[in-house]
Amino acid sequence: MDTATAELDPFVHPALFYRGDHEYLQATLPFIRGGLAAGEPVAVAVPERNLRLLRTWLGPLASSVCFLDMTREGRNPGRIIPAVLRAFADPHEGRRVRIVGEPVWPGRSVTEYPACLQHEALVNLAFPGRAVTIMCPYDVEALEPAVVRDAETTHPVLLDGSGLRVSDAYAPERAIRDANRALPDPRRAEVLSFGGGELARAREFAVGHAAQAGLRGERLDDLRLIAGELVANSLDHGGGRGVLRVWTEDGQVVLDVRDAGHITDPLAGRGPVDPRRRRACGLLVTNLLSDLVRVHTGEGGTTVRVYFTV
Repeated sequence: MDTATAELDPFVHPALFYRGDHEYLQATLPFIRGGLAAGEPVAVAVPERNLRLLRTWLGPLASSVCFLDMTREGRNPGRIIPAVLRAFADPHEGRRVRIVGEPVWPGRSVTEYPACLQHEALVNLAFPGRAVTIMCPYDVEALEPAVVRDAETTHPVLLDGSGLRVSDAYAPERAIRDANRALPDPRRAEVLSFGGGELARAREFAVGHAAQAGLRGERLDDLRLIAGELVANSLDHGGGRGVLRVWTEDGQVVLDVRDAGHITDPLAGRGPVDPRRRRACGLLVTNLLSDLVRVHTGEGGTTVRVYFTV
């Protein structure tokens, strides 16, 4: 894709619908090589198999590309904008950058997918006016047809074997609303209602039950930090009280915090801030350190749910 497509709006966000390695390489290799030839910084954040494929075919040019395994760096879709896309683009402000980013791959769970949909829609709000091109590959043979249809709502332009076209279904605001789904209640959970002055109690409640479930070491420390941030947010911005729940599910420790607050900024928690800096945004810390984050928010209140693999 030539950067001339960005003459009106410098931000370009195409979805690549591919079938098999040939179509994948046919689109991504010219995109990457074209960026390098133009002197543009290039990053590739895709699953490990496709990383190996691109490294092999790029040959010596691979040393000029920033490669990231999206199954690690983007396991939590809420982490991708601050820790992958902006972490690469922001140091090159004033220059066009190119990124191949594949946040949706076969094997993403039903629980993860709404966060993927939300992420792809929010990319369009995070980069307007920026000289950034982000190509998002979708394996249309392995992904569900509904996932491919959703990609048409979150990407303004589409690329496949027949060429480049404008997406008639593009509607990122609708996709953001669709991803803001009510979260199912757990079958069984440990529950604590908390109020002012009970931050430490709530944090240790979460840590104690997570440790009983097998979470250890640095990951338990991360959960302690997140529990404290979310409870503090409820005390400061969610009506001064809330409900904390902890349970296990499919090999994961899950905790959520419910309160009366309403998150109105769709990009809340996706700014490029170090997660361990003092006074960092609680939602950003949560996105950067969790294996998955799901949020349901509205005028009736907010639930933030986080997952840690044991």
